Amino acid sequence: MIDNGRARSRWFTRYAYFVLAYTLLVVLWGAYVRATGAGAGCGSHWPLCNGEVIPRAPEAATRIEFTHRVTSGLSLLLVAALAVWTFRTFPRGDRVRKFAVLSAVFLVIEALLGAGLVLLEYVAYNASPGRAWYLSAHLVNTQLLLAMLALTAWYSHRKVAVRTAARPRLIATALPAALLISVTGAIAALGDTLILGAAAAGAHPAEAAAAAGDLVRLRLLHPFIAILAGAFLIWAALGATARERNAVARQARLLVTALVLVQWGAGVVNVILKAPVWMQLLHLLLANALWLALVILFVETEESRGVRT
Repeated sequence: MIDNGRARSRWFTRYAYFVLAYTLLVVLWGAYVRATGAGAGCGSHWPLCNGEVIPRAPEAATRIEFTHRVTSGLSLLLVAALAVWTFRTFPRGDRVRKFAVLSAVFLVIEALLGAGLVLLEYVAYNASPGRAWYLSAHLVNTQLLLAMLALTAWYSHRKVAVRTAARPRLIATALPAALLISVTGAIAALGDTLILGAAAAGAHPAEAAAAAGDLVRLRLLHPFIAILAGAFLIWAALGATARERNAVARQARLLVTALVLVQWGAGVVNVILKAPVWMQLLHLLLANALWLALVILFVETEESRGVRT
């Protein structure tokens, strides 16, 4: 019976990490929709696409947007299955249950925010300030969703026998700092999309910049925030693990530090290459990896005095 329970737990862990990886791909495809200006591919219709369940003879933008909707819908089913499986595998009060339920909650919010983007027409080359605020809220929710999925998978195999009430204040502060980097990065990427879209339509560089409006000025803040906040992340990571003996936390510390440095390099390359779509996606993938590494470092440092099995 114990062996069967452990086997079920192992399969659950594998499935949980699969759901996390799949969700990351959906997030990247959503960024591809934004970067290519394909967000209006289904018009202002939701959940239908141009008034149809399955669009007939779709254009490229429609195919891109419709694919994102289908893959997002599948993620709802995968996370729902994850939550149900959690209740069948883990006892009442287990934190895995809590994080699985929170994953489902944040995913539903994510779907509603995605619908709002379409219905409010905050898509394609819309340069209104409201879109920047909405996009920021959308990104924060996405990061929280990824964190909940990661913790669901993590705690399904990472057990702690004894907990400490002490919380790592530096890492706790580093989490919103990382979100700030991501939010300003998303606004910068939106500005790049608007400028590239206007340029592709034949606009003069000055006209292309004007088309992006205030987003052009906001995007200039991102490099400075990325450097300052990134330096703080490295300082927080190094300081958080200097006082404990957790090998996993030490590895997470090194990973956070390495990813910040790599992100700085990727940012420079992104600017030099004038933000091609593939580089924007790589930059986002690295940002998500940094966020998840920071989340794991937080929970491991918080419980650094625990006895793990």
